[in-house]
Amino acid sequence: MESQRSFLVIGLALVSFLLWQQWQTDQAPPAPTTVTQSSSNQNSSNAIDMSSTSSEQAVVSNTNAQAKVINISTDVLQLQIDNRGGDIIGLKLPKYTVSKDSDELYTLMRKLPGFEFTAQSGLIGRDGPDDSRTPRPVYSTTAQNFSLAKGEQQLVVPLMYTANGLSIEKRFTFTAGNYDVRVEYFIHNQSDEVKTVQPYQHLVQSIEGGAESGLMMPIYRGGAYGTAKERYTKYKFDDMKDENLIKPTTGGWAAMLEHYFVSAWVPDQQAENQIYSRVQNNLGVIGTKGPEIHIQPGATAEIGSSFYAGPKTQDNLAKLANGLDLTVDYGILWFISQPLFWLLTTIQGFVVNWGVAIICITLIVKGAMYPLTKIQYESMAKMRNLKPKIDELQAKFKDDKQKMGPAMMELYRKEKVNPMGGCLPMIIQMPIFLALYWVFVESVELRHAPFALWITDLSSQDPFYVLPVLFGISMFMMQKLQPMTVTDPMQQKIMMWMPVAFSIFFLWFPSGLVLYWLVSNLISLAQMLYIYRGMEKKGLHTKKAKTS
Repeated sequence: MESQRSFLVIGLALVSFLLWQQWQTDQAPPAPTTVTQSSSNQNSSNAIDMSSTSSEQAVVSNTNAQAKVINISTDVLQLQIDNRGGDIIGLKLPKYTVSKDSDELYTLMRKLPGFEFTAQSGLIGRDGPDDSRTPRPVYSTTAQNFSLAKGEQQLVVPLMYTANGLSIEKRFTFTAGNYDVRVEYFIHNQSDEVKTVQPYQHLVQSIEGGAESGLMMPIYRGGAYGTAKERYTKYKFDDMKDENLIKPTTGGWAAMLEHYFVSAWVPDQQAENQIYSRVQNNLGVIGTKGPEIHIQPGATAEIGSSFYAGPKTQDNLAKLANGLDLTVDYGILWFISQPLFWLLTTIQGFVVNWGVAIICITLIVKGAMYPLTKIQYESMAKMRNLKPKIDELQAKFKDDKQKMGPAMMELYRKEKVNPMGGCLPMIIQMPIFLALYWVFVESVELRHAPFALWITDLSSQDPFYVLPVLFGISMFMMQKLQPMTVTDPMQQKIMMWMPVAFSIFFLWFPSGLVLYWLVSNLISLAQMLYIYRGMEKKGLHTKKAKTS
């Protein structure tokens, strides 16, 4: 039946279009990462207004502390922290480069003229030193450069500040091999009165001036958050412009996304927190705010949160907070994609090649779908055999549409053919294949992963366009095995040129996705030959009936 072929073409076109829209570049266009030191008079870190919850009391900064940038290096992170406020103003990932053949490290955060992406945190409340109407506290440090030595498992970077009766240590704890950083406050009340502070942590990014989406490779830059009730929700910059986010929750998290990478604040998961967003001076902000802490005279309080900046590795993210692993955004089909991703990584663990793993998982999925594929092709062949009789009915009742419908249904009943038999299996299979495509699109594990020969990066296009051409040939062969039954010349021309159109379309697709499509087509060809041969042995014709 012609509608079945149309479903196939429309489905392929829809999937391809969605992939086109969802596939994002490996990285934003690289920007220079030199960070200008803040002078003692600058208050740029204080750009975000926290006055709704901050103290009205003036905060006295350390008189002997100088504003400077603190450099921290581990095996997986290179950070720059401004000692004014203790904010992360620069972050590179030593394990990831800008491109496959580049030695330039991937820059996730930076603070430059015209663009900012930073991670800020502090203490507000009645006695908090991060009052938005005064300069941020300037912390003192024991050194300006810290490095995790080879063989060491942990690096602790303490920042010290004393004012208004409070002695504060803002401590950053790094662990070898980990992208999450523990950020803690150890507060000692040295005064004779109760002190009240409230922790906050948020991500700040310029709305304009960053990497812009292109036609072929759109980039999502924006926020996301999770609560006890909503495990994962995207919150775009446009949403932030329209409405300030206010979400009370137990635990929760707030993040900024850019395809393969995520930056996130994870506060105390047992505390009653508030997730918020705002826009100020072209800066989009999303973060979390904890409950007020009341510190008795002479007492000490500890406040902690975790900061993650790195690749979207699901296992690591799932351990930090409920729903944070969903930033690997498989869309509404995540519950199908996640098991498929597990299967893909399991296979890769045996074959040690992501390209071979793609071939293997395609074989497994297509094999599992074979019973539905068999029903689909047999139904389409039976409908094609009925075409002469259908043509007779259409000619007989061409002027009486009311009689044609019952006559067609009677023909289907008599011949024991279900006109939807070829469509329903395809509809059932589509979510599985679509979920698998999202696995290929979202998995950072495939970024810069080699396959074989000239395919050295499965996340980039085939440099010699071999795979798209082979895909077009395989699609053409499928058309020959399953020829069109339409007589309309325009539709015939469209279908004839469809393999060429998709080959051109796939020139810009990541080679991993094209490899999947090609293998899937080759398996379909083999299944068609096997199914049609079995039908011919039963005396059923599988070839196109001639039309005048």
